[in-house]
Amino acid sequence: MGHLNLPTSKRNSRQWRLLDLISAVFFGLVFLFFVLVFTPLGDSLAASGRQTLLRSTSDPQQRHRIIAVIEAGQQQTIEACPADSVDHMPCEDPRLNSQLSREMNYYRERHCPRPEDTPLCLIPPPEGYRIPVQWPESLHKIWYSNMPYNKIADRKGHQGWMKIEGPHFIFPGGGTMFPDGAVQYIEKLGQYIPISGGVLRTALDMGCGVASFGGYLLAKDILTMSFAPRDSHKAQIQFALERGIPAFVAMLGTRRLPFPAYGFDLVHCSRCLIPFTAYNATYFIEVDRLLRPGGYLVISGPPVQWPKQDKEWSDLQAVARALCYELIAVDGSTVIWKKPVGDSCLPNQNEFGLELCDDSDDPSSAWYIKLKRCVSRSSAVKGEFSVGMIPKWPERLNAAPPRATRLKNVVDVFEADTKRWLRRVAYYKNSLELKLGTPAVRNVMDMNALFGGFAAALKSDSVWVMNVVPARKPSTIDVIFDRGLIGVYHDWCEPFSTYPRSYDLIHVSSIESLTKDQASGRSRCNLVDLMVEIDRMLRPEGTVVVRDSPEVIDKVARVARAVRWIASIHDKEPESHSKEKILVATKTLWKL
Repeated sequence: MGHLNLPTSKRNSRQWRLLDLISAVFFGLVFLFFVLVFTPLGDSLAASGRQTLLRSTSDPQQRHRIIAVIEAGQQQTIEACPADSVDHMPCEDPRLNSQLSREMNYYRERHCPRPEDTPLCLIPPPEGYRIPVQWPESLHKIWYSNMPYNKIADRKGHQGWMKIEGPHFIFPGGGTMFPDGAVQYIEKLGQYIPISGGVLRTALDMGCGVASFGGYLLAKDILTMSFAPRDSHKAQIQFALERGIPAFVAMLGTRRLPFPAYGFDLVHCSRCLIPFTAYNATYFIEVDRLLRPGGYLVISGPPVQWPKQDKEWSDLQAVARALCYELIAVDGSTVIWKKPVGDSCLPNQNEFGLELCDDSDDPSSAWYIKLKRCVSRSSAVKGEFSVGMIPKWPERLNAAPPRATRLKNVVDVFEADTKRWLRRVAYYKNSLELKLGTPAVRNVMDMNALFGGFAAALKSDSVWVMNVVPARKPSTIDVIFDRGLIGVYHDWCEPFSTYPRSYDLIHVSSIESLTKDQASGRSRCNLVDLMVEIDRMLRPEGTVVVRDSPEVIDKVARVARAVRWIASIHDKEPESHSKEKILVATKTLWKL
């Protein structure tokens, strides 16, 4: 049979159509790749898949049956969550949050699911998970397999953030605004502010990256609360916690940050990209609420003398002048201000219309409180708590904090609490053989901190403590900060804003009080959900210590079996006159 010879024009036309189709498909796939990798849509789609899997473990009727069986003391083991949920944070779910308003970054704040919609399952470790590198070596390197995410290393490696080296992520200590290292940057700041000598103790690092700034300030005895949102970098706070640096997932959006007024001696932003002067300087006002009178504000990067940001830089200076901040220095793209002692010089005429808040405003009220467009009055808080007036570190740790005096008989209660926790921690170490004081414990949480007495008793140990003050209990968190410790408000009927596997040891006194309404005594949430959340936050082979009445400890022991902990019950320390028991549990390293 002879060949069919098509006219050349027709043959070429058909070939070109085929080539066009192949090219279109190729470029479409390339475009889709860039969308998935470099935009929030990719995060959202990935999270959507995770959420579909998680929903399979959150059938309300099934979860109620499981909880009832566990509470009755029957044999029941809570199932593992799907493998894709290894980094699940219920209140920072990109799939759910991406559907919310982007105004003032509302969608990147906490948005918690209803308890009945929360999966009742245990978060598994990633494949190849290893017990973390111990402090202080962890400041410089961690296991790659514990969070195998290259995005930050690929994007920020040239700025000294981190790099991959064999089985480890290595942290040279750099940052976007200090690529030569945090140590050199901190030494530069020390030319203008009292970094050494105990004058400054508590610091806030906004948009912290992998928290090298806070990590290296520890050598100066400055304890830094580093925070950043869960964003396209995914794991920056997770990296910080794995390194053993205090860190917390948060977003400065529409609400006050969950910290008390005037708690931080130093507030720092290194290219944190917070629009401080937007919305009538609302974000600058929030920073002012958090900064202790006489404290220092450091901003490095845009808009400070930044190309094409002259107006933003001018506005930033104008807000600082309106609040009578003293300009200490402008060094390159770094500006340093000192906050005035006493009330701001407002009311004075200013282009932002800034005014002082009225007397009804409680500047330390911050759990789900909307940002205010008025400046908090430091005179609303009694006591000498400004930088330079409050005792230096470490003297301030055990001195009765100035703001404690507003509570009745609180000085006596404070001193008794301090002595009580010294006895209790000694008993924990000597009789219960907890790993406190050993390299195995670095990240510690106290879920019901009161005055921070537990944390204060650990001063000689190489640990840091996240002191949590329940949002529905009397606010004592300002006392904690006045002591030179750090912490947050939180309601334990909601998940905590941290990644899984954040803490080596979690301590809780009076665990049942965290789930009950103080006025009525009725349960607001259940113990099973709370202990599943504790398991999520705890590292494998980590320790849980629970103090409560014998009846409550029996309940805790039943749930401990369901979440796969190895638990033992102990008597309280001999000096105690309370009717308490102590449960000590270890989280096992299990795999899917």
